[in-house]
Formats: sequence, structure tokens, C-alpha cells
Amino acid sequence: MKKLFKITLLLIFTSSFSSCEKDDICAEETPTTPRLIIEFYDSINTSVLKNVANLKATGNGASTSLEFNGVNTIRLPLKTNENFTQYTLEINSTSITATKNTDLIKFNYTTNDIYISRACGFKSQFDLNLLNATIKTNPVGDVVYWIKNIEIIKNKIETEDDIHIKMYF
Repeated sequence: MKKLFKITLLLIFTSSFSSCEKDDICAEETPTTPRLIIEFYDSINTSVLKNVANLKATGNGASTSLEFNGVNTIRLPLKTNENFTQYTLEINSTSITATKNTDLIKFNYTTNDIYISRACGFKSQFDLNLLNATIKTNPVGDVVYWIKNIEIIKNKIETEDDIHIKMYF
């Protein structure tokens, strides 16, 4: 009888572990939705990277801004639930002596959602529209563009390893 009790107890104990599943944890190195990578260049000597002073990037409808200073490369998130994202890019935003200038840039794209795993869910990739990937406008009353030219380098935004857009100012 003792032997039957031990076998029954052992079966109950081992069966409790058979229902365990692997933990659903998304590894930190798993690729996520990439941001748009923009490099800034001198508009006169177009092969020279140029640092941006006091750049404030505000997404349309966003309550906060991204601020950059003394950098020649920025990363901007794109909306995954729409086919465009509009940013207000203001140069010299905190400067006391330099003139502030604001340009509005609208990025047009299509979104592709890719399933990663049950733990990680989906990530989005973007394809910038070839005909009208960017639309540059000025706010009312501003007649000078600080961004002189925009060049699409890579229209497929799949990773953050590549430069997607070059802006010249």
C-alpha cells in the first residue's frame, strides 16, 4: 500500500510540471519598429555633415517635443496607425541670439506589420512613397525655409542601421 501511495504521489508531482510552458519574454535584442534616420548636411558643400543647433522636433498632435543640439543625425518615430507623420522642425529653438525658423515636414509612407513572436507581438516597417515621400511647408507668416533640400536615400525603413533621409541646410 505504501508503494502504491508513493507511486501515486510521484505521478501527481510529475504531472504538475508537464503543464508548464516556456516563459513568454521578448528578448531585449529583438528588433522593434524602426525610427526614421535623418542626417543633416551643408547646403553649399553637400558632402559635409553639418550639426544642427537647438533643433526641436514636434510631431503633429504630440504633447511633447524631441530636442537635439549639436548633432548631425536624428531619429524620429513614425505613426504606425496612419500613412503619414507630420513634424514641426524648429532650428535655434532655445537660442537667444540666433533666429528661430520653423519648417513643417510631412512624411508619407505605407506601413507593413510583421509578426515577431507571441511575446514580442508585431513590429512595423515603412515604405516612403516614391512620388511624394516628403512635403515641406512653412507655418503662416514664415517665408524662409531653413531646410533647403531633402533627399531620400533609402525609402524602405526596416532597421535603424541605415540613413533614410538627408536634409541640407
